[in-house]
Amino acid sequence: MRLVLDESLPATPGVAAHRRASLPFVVVGVTRGAVGEAWLDLCDVVVTEDDPALAHIERHLADHPITATALALLLRGQVRRSVDDGLVAESATYSVLQSGPEFAAWRAANPARHDRDEGLRVRTERSGDTLAITLARPQRLNALDAQMRDELVDALALAAADADIARVELRGEGRAFCAGGDLDEFGTRPDPATAHVVRLQRSVARSLAWLEVPTVTYLHGACMGSGIELAAFSDVVIAAEDTLIALPEIGLGLVPGAGGTVSLPRRIRRLRTAWLAFSGCTIDAATARAWGLVDEIAN
Repeated sequence: MRLVLDESLPATPGVAAHRRASLPFVVVGVTRGAVGEAWLDLCDVVVTEDDPALAHIERHLADHPITATALALLLRGQVRRSVDDGLVAESATYSVLQSGPEFAAWRAANPARHDRDEGLRVRTERSGDTLAITLARPQRLNALDAQMRDELVDALALAAADADIARVELRGEGRAFCAGGDLDEFGTRPDPATAHVVRLQRSVARSLAWLEVPTVTYLHGACMGSGIELAAFSDVVIAAEDTLIALPEIGLGLVPGAGGTVSLPRRIRRLRTAWLAFSGCTIDAATARAWGLVDEIAN
């Protein structure tokens, strides 16, 4: 549903945003000039009429209507949920979509490779009261697979358990911080229900959110999907000038599944998160800094 927003509208809409909380459709607000916050709150995603992202959003809504509707419903409710409840809701939505036709179509068109690489995925180093955690899968741009997830959870558990650790730093080795989830593993669990339980049992997002010491994440290169979703849980995010950020999951028939529907709205609010998630478009470090998705740009 497209809603044109311009100065001809009344000061407030005749219906409150919460009234459409469970209605299964997507409201795309197209702005022409300034409009009131109440109108923006009614929308699931908002763009100006000359924004190139509008074409991407409309294509994704046409190609992935089930995913888009699930994403809209999920983001509408996240503002009322705690971090823990939000992660449960996101995982449940993600798991349902993994059993759906849009993800199945993407998986059929993009068969998984089976050339598994060996070796540790995460390297930890203690320096005084600082624990440095480095993603160490540079040949795959630090793509997050199950092994890396488990090693990250273990590293963060160490930080939580050691009272002498006062700071955690998270980095990525090689050309990128983290280019997202390992696409070869998507949909490989025996069933979506099992995947949901495993995702909650071994949640990097929850480990980061619960960590009681300051966490600083250093971004560079590609920070796609889980690469930015997890980073956004950090207390401080520092980005190199070459950082590129996107949430591409809708093109796979999925919603963000590494905590992004929880972490990003807390930094940049719902509508900017929705712009990223519905469009799949990429932003640079300067835009991310202006939005508050990163706190500092490194020289």
